[in-house]
Amino acid sequence: MIRVLIVDDSAVVREILTAELSKDPELEIVGTAMDPYIARDKIVRLKPDVLTLDVEMPRMDGITFLRRLMRYHPLPVIIVSSLTPSGGQLAMEAMYAGAVDVLCKPGAAYTVGDMSVDLIEKIKAAAAVDMRRWVELMTQSAETPLRLPIIETTNKVVAIGASTGGTRAIQKVLSALPANAPGTLIVQHMPEHFTSSFAQRLNEICAMEVKEAENGDSVIPGRALIAPGNRHMLLRRSGTRYYVEVKDGPYVAHHRPSVEVLFNSVADAARQNAVGVIMTGMGSDGAVGLLKMKESGAVTIAQDEASCVVFGMPKEAIRRGGVDYIVPLDKIPEAILNCAENKPLISCSAPPSES
Repeated sequence: MIRVLIVDDSAVVREILTAELSKDPELEIVGTAMDPYIARDKIVRLKPDVLTLDVEMPRMDGITFLRRLMRYHPLPVIIVSSLTPSGGQLAMEAMYAGAVDVLCKPGAAYTVGDMSVDLIEKIKAAAAVDMRRWVELMTQSAETPLRLPIIETTNKVVAIGASTGGTRAIQKVLSALPANAPGTLIVQHMPEHFTSSFAQRLNEICAMEVKEAENGDSVIPGRALIAPGNRHMLLRRSGTRYYVEVKDGPYVAHHRPSVEVLFNSVADAARQNAVGVIMTGMGSDGAVGLLKMKESGAVTIAQDEASCVVFGMPKEAIRRGGVDYIVPLDKIPEAILNCAENKPLISCSAPPSES
């Protein structure tokens, strides 16, 4: 059983979340709290495994509480925030304060049923987070990155997929890449509005241009495109030009945007001219697509278990045979550039061969 504490100033939200989460036999709602002061006492007494936390609350805001929690009593925290541009900015601030994931509250376009399915999955992923690694990653991400030197211009395309723990991991990778790094496409499982805030934050600290993808955006050296929340992103090719298609569509591997959709499109459009990277996250999204990329001639990389916050997606990709190299997080930027310049990845390990 995963023990969950719900922290929200709205009695209606607390009741809805309690009722919906209690439907899953693997979750136990050990309590609720209307503000951080009550939550603090219940954390000590009830010892929850995961917290759901609102950002805007009386007496103490959720971000201040989160920072104190990460300092004195680190726990996996999922932010449940309003689906607005300002809510997205606050949620991203909370992610950088230590939350492992973020979810929007139900509204006109997001039903309680949809929300509860997503939240249950995120709670189970959060419960699997290695908090020691998460705290280490937060500390490393706050440090000024050592940026790799400029490389020869290349028309390679890099495709990256991540989920739980991915915001920090992606920041660590992108912030180390030079201004002329290969055109990069990223799927990080996040709701809409939140991906825009994520892209803006990365653009402020990276040498590359980072933006939320728009339909028709060109994929060029020095630019990284983040798939918008609630939209799939696909790579397309017209002559020598690569560009993205951003579209609606059904959930794939339980996600929209889906890493599978991106990787499959890169395998078709770029083939051997691509590098695929699968990083920390729960589940199997991207494992089949990465295998397709490898079979089409692309070089494929998985983040290693020791540096993953959740070793789910990389593990499944390795199991399916879609990975050429297993690489620690801090070595992934160098590995990407080596692949872009067709250099060997000498210091990286290959997956164990099946006997």
